[in-house]
Amino acid sequence: MNTFACKTKIISGPGARRYLAGHKAGRVLLVTDHYFSQQGLAAEIAAMAGEEFEIFDQVMPDPSLALAAKGAAAVKAFQPDMVVALGGGSPMDCAKAMVYFSGLSPHLVAIPTTSGSGAEVTDFAILTHEEAKHPLVSEKLRPELAILDSDLLANLPKSLIADAGFDVLAHAVEAIVGKNAGPITDALASHAFSTAFSLLPASYGGDPSVRLEVHMAATMAAMAFSQGGLGICHALSHSLGGQFHLPHGRLNAILLPAVIGINAQCAGEKYAGLARQAGISGSAETLAVRNLKNALVRLRRELGLPATLSQAGVSPGDLRRNMQPIVAAALADPCCQTNPVEPTAGMLESIVWEVAGHGRTA
Repeated sequence: MNTFACKTKIISGPGARRYLAGHKAGRVLLVTDHYFSQQGLAAEIAAMAGEEFEIFDQVMPDPSLALAAKGAAAVKAFQPDMVVALGGGSPMDCAKAMVYFSGLSPHLVAIPTTSGSGAEVTDFAILTHEEAKHPLVSEKLRPELAILDSDLLANLPKSLIADAGFDVLAHAVEAIVGKNAGPITDALASHAFSTAFSLLPASYGGDPSVRLEVHMAATMAAMAFSQGGLGICHALSHSLGGQFHLPHGRLNAILLPAVIGINAQCAGEKYAGLARQAGISGSAETLAVRNLKNALVRLRRELGLPATLSQAGVSPGDLRRNMQPIVAAALADPCCQTNPVEPTAGMLESIVWEVAGHGRTA
């Protein structure tokens, strides 16, 4: 039996944030970072959304459990009718966790300003605690409303387009082979992958006309993985990100080709189908899988992303010293539960060394 549900209403297009003006709440708490607070966009949207508002602008990259707890106290103190998350994955994850830990049930709205995490439609929130990233998973975390406003994407830095873009690709690739995948998640993941794969170079090159399509692809990939599942690419990315504080999408870019090689032993047919749907040739299954890996490697290079952990700034000594907690945290990550191949400590360690860039004994 296969199920699919998405309670999130999605409003998309140029100026989509103005939808809030016609659906004002009484009290609004807007959760964001210092950038959007200082820029003035946070106050603009908060005033549009509510008769009375406060702004919680303390979100930092990789929000901590302690920050979410502090934010939950702010939610309980202000008693908002609506919580609006504005920003990338970190503000959205933090806002979702704040509402969850507060025990209250305000309307939850997400306005992503990057095209990657898909947190605007998922049951996930990623929090950092004691040098490890911990996924919080609950249907209560899924926003009621997602606003995909292409006007907010005009000034994205190239590095952020690349990092977030590979997060979309990793979401789609892992969702397509996730243990809970079904026809609907497959369709969403396949379309999201094909769109992001074909349009990311143009977006990275400065073409704003493709950014809404990539933005929507990020949302579709997230809808797919939220129910189809993720896998060891994300489990390792969470673990390595907690240890070395590297961007999540950048780690996915480093890990994804190696993970495809491991999972192809039982998911080769689905990988081959995904490759062909994206216009990556290969008549035989093994050839299509190889071409998929090579295409991702070429795209990674075109987007200026590192190919190895060493190139990303991880030293051999640090990797060697932290290998045991890295593998242990990855194995404990719930993303492992839906990987098509049952992960083992040895498998995960071999992947890390494969992408290390300096050899197992360095």
